[in-house]
Amino acid sequence: MIKADAYGCGLAAVAPALWRVGCRTFFVAHLGEGAAARRAVPEATIYVLNGLPPGGADAFLRDGLRPVLGSHDELDAWAGASQGAHGAALHVDTGMNRLGLSVPEALALRADPRIRAAGIDLVMSHLVSAEQPEDPVNARQIRDFSAARAAFPEIPASLANSSGIFLGSATHHDLLRPGYALFGGNPTPGHPNPMRPVVRLEAEIVQVRAVEAGAGAGYNHRWIAPGPRRLATLSLGYADGYPRAASGRGHALVGGVACPILGLISMDLIILDVTEAPDARRGATAVLIGDALDVDIVGRAAGTIGYEILTGLGSRYVRTYVE
Repeated sequence: MIKADAYGCGLAAVAPALWRVGCRTFFVAHLGEGAAARRAVPEATIYVLNGLPPGGADAFLRDGLRPVLGSHDELDAWAGASQGAHGAALHVDTGMNRLGLSVPEALALRADPRIRAAGIDLVMSHLVSAEQPEDPVNARQIRDFSAARAAFPEIPASLANSSGIFLGSATHHDLLRPGYALFGGNPTPGHPNPMRPVVRLEAEIVQVRAVEAGAGAGYNHRWIAPGPRRLATLSLGYADGYPRAASGRGHALVGGVACPILGLISMDLIILDVTEAPDARRGATAVLIGDALDVDIVGRAAGTIGYEILTGLGSRYVRTYVE
């Protein structure tokens, strides 16, 4: 899964790296992402999850992209345009109620000539609560998808996302679709993260100052110094995708010391309390994701999830890739 600019990490660099280690099938969300993926990995199989937009068949054919078809209208349009010469996936909705044909609709297509005309080469669905193994919806989806898959025994099938992989072999079928886990997110919340850290976010301290008791910091003075403190300002803000909701809740690491974010995060700047961080100085590095601050911790501090943190990483960062 390399949608959302490879989860904020940069599709143009990530896709070729995955290709070099053996990945041959990629998933994106939109047609535009598919075109970018085609430029990055010219020989790959690329599926577009959000389906075939009206009038979009020519663009899919031009770039050799495979739509994930989730309605009779899409199936009709692609079958007519591709005439079986180009692949596509059939999306079966097993409980998300978002995109896809219902299970009865999919079963009714068992002998439908449009399956061949549309070049269906993958049958897929999407798990609702894979990160919660105890949720009974998982068992229902596994059962329903197995029934749908049995209607097309000659076509490969795919069900498991990152968390679904860890539900066991019943979700594995022929093709796994890891996404968040590839980028270091924990696919097993509540348990130790089986994945290695991947993303590290750093920012430079641009100024350090001392303040006395009663001094305010940031917009609206949401924070007031309880005593003499040292403050450091980082050149990073919500315009870079670091969520404003982490104001007064998040931390950064300076020399390994956890330093609280003070007051309101602004568009381009964040203020830290570095009183306990002796290494804090102009030009020093603060770590906002990495070491003891993994992406899931950062997400929780902002009242959201690590997925949103990663996919929100902005274009102003300098991205450095290490393989």
